[in-house]
This record gives sequence, structure tokens and C-alpha cells, in this order.
Amino acid sequence: MKKILFVLTSNDKLGDTGNKTGFWIEEFAAPYYMLKDAGYEVTLSSPKGGQPPIDPSSESDDAQTESTKRFYNDKETQETLASTLQLSEVDQKDYDALFYPGGHGVLWDLVEDKDSKEIIESFYNHDKPVSFVCHAPAVLKNIKNSNGEPLVKGKKVTGFTNQEEDAVQLTNVVPFLLEDMLIENGGEYSKIEDWQPYAVQDGLLITGQNPASSEKVADLLMKTLS
Repeated sequence: MKKILFVLTSNDKLGDTGNKTGFWIEEFAAPYYMLKDAGYEVTLSSPKGGQPPIDPSSESDDAQTESTKRFYNDKETQETLASTLQLSEVDQKDYDALFYPGGHGVLWDLVEDKDSKEIIESFYNHDKPVSFVCHAPAVLKNIKNSNGEPLVKGKKVTGFTNQEEDAVQLTNVVPFLLEDMLIENGGEYSKIEDWQPYAVQDGLLITGQNPASSEKVADLLMKTLS
């Protein structure tokens, strides 16, 4: 059985706004169930361990999907989520692939997190796929390849677009715009219409544009592992 490590944000503060953030529930639930139902073993981790914060916006009625409804009725998975491993205790050798759900929370902790950086680079350098959806590609900002260059340089990537950030009125709140960062780091960035499912793969690197892209990323990950 292949083992996949999920890494979730521990940050619940939306910058200096006084509002709450966290991870986007659909971006966790959709790939989690897709992978579990296909027979993969999924382990959850976060920088602080324990219960990672769910972005309250992702719990609104209009953000619900079949996967999120399943999660709300799934006590076992809720308990698993409440006891994530601390990222510093994780060893790359124990897993076959890496998956980062998004949500704005990642922008303030996982982007700069030393353990996150080490785990991504370790997976990649050991020929294991690394996958990110929506805001999660932001954590690639400081990730280097074996030559010391940005990992995304010359690679096909996507992620939450400037236009989508503008639509949720957080352009002036986020520490940087994900689309701009990926391009500045040399990524071959592409996107489609706002909120439509879109994911791209370049070798071991898999990225998805927005919440609706979660299952596409999980599907590419499974094909890579098969």
C-alpha cells in the first residue's frame, strides 16, 4: 500500500485583518477521500501538530461539496484530523508522495517553515512526487532544486490566480501574489478561467489552480504512483 503524507497549515490568522483563516476544507476532503477510497494510506501532518485550523469561509453553504458533506458526517476522519503529526517528526523515508492542501493559512506559516522546506526538497530529491493545490503552491517560494535554483524554474506550474485573489478581495492582504511569485521564480505558469478545475504536471511536480482542482491533482498523483 502506497503512503501519502498530507501537510496542512497551522496558521489561523489572516494577516493583520483580525479575521480567521486556515486550510480550505474541500482541498483536504476531496483528495483525502479519493486517495483513501483508492486504497492509499494517508497520514496528516502540520507544523504544530494536533488540530489544524479550518478556514471559516470554506465552511459556508456555497463552498460545500459531496466530499465536505462526507467529512462532516465522518467522526473517524475528524478525529484523525484533530491529531495531525508534528511536521518536524516526519521522515521522508516513511512515505511515497506528498500532498499540500491550500487555503490562505499556508501563506503565513508553511511558506517560511524550515521543516516544510526540508521535507519537500527531500521528497523531490528522492524521486517522490510532490503535489500542491490552490494556495499551496505558494510554499514552493523558497524551495530549491539540487542546483540551488528555484524548484519551479523552467517547470510547468499553476496555482491560485491574481484574478481569483482579486475576486475574494484579498489582493492587498496576502504577503505576495502566488501567480506573480511562480513567474518571478521562473515557473512556466498557466491558468484557465476562474474557479474551473485545472492541474498541471511536470515530472514529479503537480500543481492545481483552485479548490475545484483538488481531485485533478489527486488523480495525477495516483497516476504517477501507479
